[in-house]
Amino acid sequence: MRMTSSHWEALVAHAREAAPNECCGYLRASDGGVEEVFRADNARNSPYGYELDPKSLLAANELDEDGFEVGIYHSHPRSAAEPSQTDINLAHYPHWVYLIVSLAGDPTVRAWRMPDGRVAEEDVDVE
Repeated sequence: MRMTSSHWEALVAHAREAAPNECCGYLRASDGGVEEVFRADNARNSPYGYELDPKSLLAANELDEDGFEVGIYHSHPRSAAEPSQTDINLAHYPHWVYLIVSLAGDPTVRAWRMPDGRVAEEDVDVE
């Protein structure tokens, strides 16, 4: 996945603003490149999990139906940018990419595919 430094900074800024709770949102991409980042409300309002608000989840599905690549992002305010078992269980869209923004230490953004409970990391190239 490729993104501009502005997209990367938008993800980190959202995570910082939401801390100590997790933030979440989605992104639109084409040919592996992020085109736009959309903030969502974390319906769980929790430091230990996230749930995209229904309006945002519907919008992400509409992007998918329109042929765009979709990414879902959320933050880990105090832990590494690695999927928890809860994250894996919530990855209901196997062809979407899931990004995790960690604020533990220096901010990091990592991307994951999680089809059928299998976890594979994808590179995140910041341009």
